[in-house]
Amino acid sequence: MCVVCARMKIFIPLGLAAAILSAGCGQRDGQDTANTNPAAEAPVPAPTAVTPPASPGATVQLAPTQGHEANGTLSLALEGVSVRLKGNLQGLAPNGQFGFHIHEKGDCSAPDASSAGEHFNPGNAPHGNPQGGTHHAGDMLNVISDAQGSAAVDARAQGVTLGDGQANDVIGRAIVLHEKADDYSTQPSGDSGARIACGVITAG
Repeated sequence: MCVVCARMKIFIPLGLAAAILSAGCGQRDGQDTANTNPAAEAPVPAPTAVTPPASPGATVQLAPTQGHEANGTLSLALEGVSVRLKGNLQGLAPNGQFGFHIHEKGDCSAPDASSAGEHFNPGNAPHGNPQGGTHHAGDMLNVISDAQGSAAVDARAQGVTLGDGQANDVIGRAIVLHEKADDYSTQPSGDSGARIACGVITAG
């Protein structure tokens, strides 16, 4: 019996020691694996905001033709399949309506702005109402003045572009304001009378 007890005293502590050593190594191995895991250490990149490209813009400074006072500044921006024109005009007859068009030539040098040519019309369409069917690319709605002879302009030219060099690009062409309302039917310019202001569309 004493021999058996002596042997148990030897083998039991050795078994416990082996178990303790095995558990300790396993824990260290687990810690090493966790610390060297690239996925755990790599930071998650923040989402990058995508900024859409700015739409091209342009301006036009309308100056009065000989014997008239109409003038003002407009900005132009491409919006979908149209160019939007916004700004203010003054020096107009009070409470009136005035034909308002893009013309084919960027030349306002003649005293009556005849140097600007005819309405911009790359599609060779008849003149008409820009909110209706067939019309010139340069046809726009009449400008309407208030009792002080000023007008807040917010107009659109349909089917034209801005700065892409295509046949319907309006950069370098002219904006012309007429003395009377456009009737949207009389050919070729709506019977809108004399040209009272003119300006060349300039990029930027």
